[in-house]
Amino acid sequence: MSQDPSNGERERREANDEDLATTFVRESEVVEEALEDGKKVKRRGIYLLPNLFTTSALFSGFFAVVAAINGDFTAASIAIFIAMALDGLDGRVARLTNTQSDFGAEYDSLSDMLSFGVAPGLVAFIWILQDVGKTGWVVAFLYVACAALRLARFNVQIGSVDKKWFIGLPSPSAAAVVAASVWTFHSFDAEAFGFKLWMLFLVGAAGVLMVSNIRYYSFKDIDLKGPVPFVMLLAIVLGFVVISIEPSLMLLLLFGTYVASGPVLAMWRKLRSPREKA
Repeated sequence: MSQDPSNGERERREANDEDLATTFVRESEVVEEALEDGKKVKRRGIYLLPNLFTTSALFSGFFAVVAAINGDFTAASIAIFIAMALDGLDGRVARLTNTQSDFGAEYDSLSDMLSFGVAPGLVAFIWILQDVGKTGWVVAFLYVACAALRLARFNVQIGSVDKKWFIGLPSPSAAAVVAASVWTFHSFDAEAFGFKLWMLFLVGAAGVLMVSNIRYYSFKDIDLKGPVPFVMLLAIVLGFVVISIEPSLMLLLLFGTYVASGPVLAMWRKLRSPREKA
């Protein structure tokens, strides 16, 4: 007949369990150098609030892939737009609460890779590009690879380029125009050859524009804290009303215009420069 362990054995087991838990926490802790009062200090742990937004964006990107696999392309497209909104919030929350960190920046890039690289490429492929055969998955992979290259280049160029401009199409905008196209056209006859050609061109062009040297306006020089004319608020309200009428089509037109603005302005500057020299 078994007997209960003695108090000494129970205490030793609890001490061992506590040692294992303490060791796990210590060895898995994030440690990074940070500047505080002009001095480099080692900081343990991560900031919860901005990383919660990043995790939510990561979840939205993953949900988009799962929804596309299940054939729910509307939900997949909306999830990419939700990820886009959350991605715009995490950095602003970090700056407002003074909780920026190298860990948060790296985590954000990995989240962007899924939400704006892998997810749009797979959603477009599962919807229609897989019907094109090898060309379809090659174009989808081109988009994903270009998104990865775009994010890597953006990370190494931080602080060395004019904040007023993005060099290459931002990955969230590329993802938005792909997602809006899927959202708008998936209810139509996807067997039509024109849709397949359109998505091949759109996904491939979005990928190439991400790694191009074409400049896109970043809107970062707009002072959101300063006063603005009343008509500006009215225009924003009207914008929301127009988008709500037909969200998928309006978002496609909005982001399609932004994507096209880069090449159009680049061509206009190129045509204007010889005239200025003359």
